[in-house]
Formats: sequence, C-alpha cells, structure tokens
Amino acid sequence: MTDAPPADPWLTDALDLDAYLARIGVGREAPSREALARLQSAHVRTFTFDNIDVLLGTHPGVSLPAIQEKFVVRGRGGYCFEHASLFAAVLHNLGYAVTRHLGRVGDPELAPRTHLTVMVDLDGERLLCDPGFGRSPLAPIPWVDGADVTTEGWRHGIRKVSDGTGDAWEVLQHNGAEWELMHTIDSLPVRPVDVAMGHHWTSTQPASHFMTSLMCVSHGTDSDGTALIVALTEKAVTIRRPGQPTEHRSITPDDYESLPELIDSLGANLTAQELLALVDVVRRLRSKNPS
Repeated sequence: MTDAPPADPWLTDALDLDAYLARIGVGREAPSREALARLQSAHVRTFTFDNIDVLLGTHPGVSLPAIQEKFVVRGRGGYCFEHASLFAAVLHNLGYAVTRHLGRVGDPELAPRTHLTVMVDLDGERLLCDPGFGRSPLAPIPWVDGADVTTEGWRHGIRKVSDGTGDAWEVLQHNGAEWELMHTIDSLPVRPVDVAMGHHWTSTQPASHFMTSLMCVSHGTDSDGTALIVALTEKAVTIRRPGQPTEHRSITPDDYESLPELIDSLGANLTAQELLALVDVVRRLRSKNPS
C-alpha cells in the first residue's frame, strides 16, 4: 500500500500572503489583468535575481516554507525555482488559476529543463508570468503565437514551435535591434519533485553557470523614472535602459573591497558575514578565470 499524495503538494497554505504583500508594497486585490501586472512588477522590483546562496553553499532548498523565510522574512532574492514557486503560491492564494511549466534556457536540443515559469488562466486568456529570469518581464505576456508586448520600454514576445514531441513555446526578449531567445517552454506537467530535481542539478552540477559565476540582477528606475536593470558579475557591472546603449563597467580585483557596498545597493539584503564570504568566493571565481 502506498501513501496517498498530499492534497496540496505545493504547500501553498504555508504562505503568509499578508506578509508577502507588505514586503512588495501591494494591496490585496481581486484577480484581474491589471492587478496581476501590478503584482508581477512589484515582485520583480522587490527581489533580486541571484545565485548567491548557490555560490556560498548555503541554499535552503526550494520548498515554499524555505523560500518564504528567505524572500518574505529576510527580503532576499534567488533564482527561478524560488521566484516562480513563491509567485505561483501568491497567485493561488489570491484566487488565480495557476499552472507551472518548465523550460530550457538556450539551445533546447542541449539544455536541461531548469527554468520554472508560471501560467495563469484569467477571463478566457492564458498569460505567462516569468518573474525569475534575470531580465524578467514586468508584466504578463499573452500565451499566443506571435505575442509582442512592451512594458515600460522592455519588449518581450512568444513564438510557437515544435520540440519533436509536441508544441513548445519560445519566450523572446528584444535587445533594441533583434529578438533574442530567453528560453523554450514545453507543455509537460510539473510536480514539486521536478522543481527539486532541477534545483539540485542547477545548484550542484559543476557545468552549471550558477556554480561558476556570480549573478545578481536588480530591476528599478533611474532618477528620471526610466526603467533600469543593473546586473553584477565577478567581472563587471552592466546597466540597461530601454532604447539606450548598454553600459558596462569592468570590475577588477582591486574593486572587491567595495563589492559589499555594491551588492547592498542592489537590494540583495545579505548579512555582514554573508557579504564577506561572498567576496572570498568571488576572488576564487576570478582566479580560476582571470581574463
């Protein structure tokens, strides 16, 4: 005899919805396209996209209670498995119809299914919410072939393709000159064990780029109100504004003393001990690949 599966395998009842809404600064609203966009924008701008816990070897896992402690209580950020799991639980508790989908980042013939997204069915329309992809959209994207949406200057699209077993969907971002592939999502069902396995591969596989380079991305606004994305690696700070040239500033080992201040400015919300440990990790990463 086998145990019956839990009634709520995603543990969405464990979410402190009021604490989450207070953290991102958004009030409770009935489901609507406008309310969904406000939630997604606030989420993306509140929590950094980063792999800091992976690099420190202190990742608490991707169960909802662990993510809630990290994001909602501490104000930390993380990567797709955390962002999308938390956002899906929030939407579920607000009354949205939610499903989760996995995707492949890069060449779908080579890449594993290591990106988690959230799909919402609302008023007869299917919408993609993708809060955990570095340069994440600030609003949902209609899940239709040829969708092309611009939000605060950032342009994203959807294209239907075939992955050899059925329909798949390319999620695209526009760099001002052409479309770039972000990831390819399939239609297979997703269960908590799939998310746990994807996280395990991403956070332990030596070939995973989350193991070999610092990533810390913050969404915000410039002094004139223009949307802004700042991305930090062990080698550079990159600043993007829609419709403007991308800025790159190299970081040398001599700059590492100021790295804790820079990470703080992005809203990563690390403790003093974590900041010191991260600087040591960054020095090791740079020594392995100095060019």
